[in-house]
Amino acid sequence: MRVGYIGLGNMGKPMASHLAPAGFETTVFDLVPDSVEALVKTGARAGASVLEVAAASDVLCLCVPADEHVRAVLLGDGASGALDELAPGGVVVIHSTVRPETVEEMHAMALQRGCTVIDASVTGGERGARAGELIFLVGGDDAAVEKVRPVLDASSKLVIHAGPRCAGAKLKLAVNLLTYVHWAAVREAFGLAEVAGIDSKHLIEATRANGQLSDMEMQFVPEAALPQEMILPDDRQDALRVQLFNAEKDLAHALELARAAGLALPTAAAVSQGMARIYRVEDRRRR
Repeated sequence: MRVGYIGLGNMGKPMASHLAPAGFETTVFDLVPDSVEALVKTGARAGASVLEVAAASDVLCLCVPADEHVRAVLLGDGASGALDELAPGGVVVIHSTVRPETVEEMHAMALQRGCTVIDASVTGGERGARAGELIFLVGGDDAAVEKVRPVLDASSKLVIHAGPRCAGAKLKLAVNLLTYVHWAAVREAFGLAEVAGIDSKHLIEATRANGQLSDMEMQFVPEAALPQEMILPDDRQDALRVQLFNAEKDLAHALELARAAGLALPTAAAVSQGMARIYRVEDRRRR
């Protein structure tokens, strides 16, 4: 099977690194040449553009930052997009955390070209991607999901087919809502311990022993426990702003989904307003 992969960032690169070694004829593209070169070393072929990658693909995977990037890749930005080069019968796999409406919009455009779109959101983080132990949250018709399942299996320990198209995107928003509420609780608990003069190791010992601090939450503890002076350097702030962008985007999508269903999410709304403080991003406009 020919697999194309567009978007080789913190998640996309380690996810795509499993494909060529698993036996897939893999073509990749990213705006950062070093990321492409890293994949070439695993056996993938470098595509010169998104159009070239799409033309060489039966399954086209996207792992780009946000909705507008998904549209730009598939539809083009004033020119041809990847859908114009994908052969009839091709399947587009959207790994990005996007609005369910974006998935439906892209599927409608793909249908005009004899192709289909499924959403295969990801949870498990960069560590899980490197280890090939991700969890995919998938929405789509049975035939399309089964076609791409071997591709998903290459970098995962579990594939959850949550339902029809958009079910994976909706499930991911619920998962991420829970994640960021947990992050907020961890940050505030460690902040309280710090100002109260309690060593963070004692907070970890107590909350691990009583089951409150999960393995997932432990991933955020090193960040939460860092002294403020270690958060201030520009390179650290730049990395935190990327995390902040994703958190605010995902929570905004979750709140939008809830509003459309007539559901109030007051805790999620409060957390979404405080993500800059949770990540300790130095930006007075967002505090």
